[in-house]
Amino acid sequence: MSAPTPTPTVTPEPFKHTTVLLYETVEGVLHQPDGIYVDGTFGRGGHSRLLLSRLGPGGRLIAIDRDPEAIAAATSGETRVEDPRFCICHAPFAQMAAELERIGVHAIDGLMLDLGVSSPQIDNPERGFSFRFDGPLDMRMDTTRGESAADFLARADERQIAEVIRDYGEERFALPIAKALVARREGGSPVRTTAELSKVVAGAVKTREPGQDPATRTFQALRILVNAELEELEQGLNSALRLLRPGGRLAVISFHSLEDRIVKNFIAQHSKDVVDRRAMFAAPKPLVLKALGRIKPSEAEVKANPRSRSAILRVAERTDAPLVEAPAAPPRPAKRKGGR
Repeated sequence: MSAPTPTPTVTPEPFKHTTVLLYETVEGVLHQPDGIYVDGTFGRGGHSRLLLSRLGPGGRLIAIDRDPEAIAAATSGETRVEDPRFCICHAPFAQMAAELERIGVHAIDGLMLDLGVSSPQIDNPERGFSFRFDGPLDMRMDTTRGESAADFLARADERQIAEVIRDYGEERFALPIAKALVARREGGSPVRTTAELSKVVAGAVKTREPGQDPATRTFQALRILVNAELEELEQGLNSALRLLRPGGRLAVISFHSLEDRIVKNFIAQHSKDVVDRRAMFAAPKPLVLKALGRIKPSEAEVKANPRSRSAILRVAERTDAPLVEAPAAPPRPAKRKGGR
């Protein structure tokens, strides 16, 4: 068998960010010009800046981002947002309820979430998100805390690595990749860079998907793990239900099936009648959301920005139904002594 082709060293272009589904997202979420809105994933502020341009004088926008570079982009230099209606918090959006409470906000009129990794993060080799550029295998969105992807691969066993790559990357060669990573580590050369990881994955993936680098799914899986992205999404969506006023809008852009499935199921769960066979005679659960639609980028947008091709925007509206917390499951009956 021939040796895998080494990952070429690519010089990144200057950071450029094109906001995905910009107008569709802002138009979907903005319904009250003088309301209070949250951008839970500020990034470089594309959605925030457009929303600010359309807010009334009494409106307010609170941005949230876990990435220190995004905070710096919003608060300093030429990209600084100078608007008295705007403020930004350094935190993951799962903590939005606590951040809003800290600044005295208890209810909002809209929430935007643009999930996943941003173009500036991908295009900066030092962040370790991309297999196209060689750099430290970091992948943390918040570089001030947490475990890097390299640190996880240095300590996890073969089973743990395979499960992460399979479950978060939907990679069918997860086990061979995990075996190769552990074998390299035990040989005294644990992977510490993106190029090293790409090379190991390329040697373990036996069949290639047309137009897709063999490392794509593995990089996605490790990024999701390191940043606890799916857990954060679930927590953020649940917070949105409690924070949104009646008529308030939720607009979420996802880029892969794991994210979109969570968003889709969450909206469906709270906007459709679901038969609970364990509570056949209970009062029907009030529907607290109304699904407003699903939007994908136009052909023109995909042509101009290929990174938008997998994006899906889902929008929902908070109804005026009260939020009823799910009751705790009843305790199981105790077994009789001597019985089975």
